[in-house]
Amino acid sequence: MLRDSDFPALKNDLILRTARGEITERVPVWIMRQAGRYLPEFREVRAKHDFNTVCRTPELACQVTLQPIDRYDGLLDAAIIFSDILVVCEAMGLPFEIKAGYGIHFEDHLTSPEDIEKKLLKDVDVDKNLKYVFDAITLTRKSLDGRVPLIGFSGAPWTLASYMIEGKSGTNHVQAKKWLFNHPEASHTLLQRIADVVITYMVGQVKAGAQMLQLFESWAGELAPEDFFKFSYPYILKIGQEVKRITKELGYDVPMVLFAKGAHYALPKLGEQKIFEVISLDMTMDPTYAVQTVGKKGHTLQGNMDPCVLFADKEVIKEYTHSMLDKFSIKEQPLIANLGHGMMPDHTPENLLAYLKALKEESTRLRANM
Repeated sequence: MLRDSDFPALKNDLILRTARGEITERVPVWIMRQAGRYLPEFREVRAKHDFNTVCRTPELACQVTLQPIDRYDGLLDAAIIFSDILVVCEAMGLPFEIKAGYGIHFEDHLTSPEDIEKKLLKDVDVDKNLKYVFDAITLTRKSLDGRVPLIGFSGAPWTLASYMIEGKSGTNHVQAKKWLFNHPEASHTLLQRIADVVITYMVGQVKAGAQMLQLFESWAGELAPEDFFKFSYPYILKIGQEVKRITKELGYDVPMVLFAKGAHYALPKLGEQKIFEVISLDMTMDPTYAVQTVGKKGHTLQGNMDPCVLFADKEVIKEYTHSMLDKFSIKEQPLIANLGHGMMPDHTPENLLAYLKALKEESTRLRANM
């Protein structure tokens, strides 16, 4: 178990102060998938190593995590450890791979409720099975040399359960949703087992050096509101509550971010909970509405420009950036800037640079006039 004193002193704490509700001198920013295929230096690594090897090799995971921090020196306010939400599925007994031109592929997947006992490990040794992630976090935190904080993350139970049942990406989640309606008891059993592993995993990331955590419920929008509040939200809350409780007992104070993509209907409810300090918005969620329903309840918001704006020319990117900051009312609302989803492989590093520069310049100007 590591402490701040085991790492270099932090030089930029903007994102941590913002996550805790402070209006900082400018809006901090990090980008989902900021380490990825749009970067030529990342493609060079991938030319020599497959995706899973990069994830499972701490030195490689550290290297690619630092690439955008090095490239955009002084413009990104956090690093996020290079990994994948599906490592939890693998730790539970279902290995996966990323196939070129195909996407996510599981060697085996859950086809019936009986598979929960037959195919999943009964006792998951998270410290052993996901040690490579913890090692990567520790190495990266040290290698960052205090430049910016390091974010850890996990997928949420419904999203991970869907992959375990579908066995691949690019589906419409019909097989997974069949489980919810035809096997509700087994579905809750599976979701609970995933939640228990995620709790241990996220606590382990904090102990290894993560300074902020994000929980990805990437497929929240595939559920109707009634089903989200039955099969997703209770497990999200449980994870948040337990991670907070355990880490506080261990003497840590780590902000948590929830990204429930597509769950527009849940924003008022998300504003009521007090576990996740930061609520991340996808690009279809209206910032003005989010400020009213979530921000004014005491939460920091994160988001949310459409990633496709980064295909536009630099003046358009600048206009959209200024408009986004205005809608978030950043003079009164704590905001962590991001995109409404992740970077895409055919984005250019130069256009992300235009976004980051516009964010820094405009948010500094607006906050200076407070």
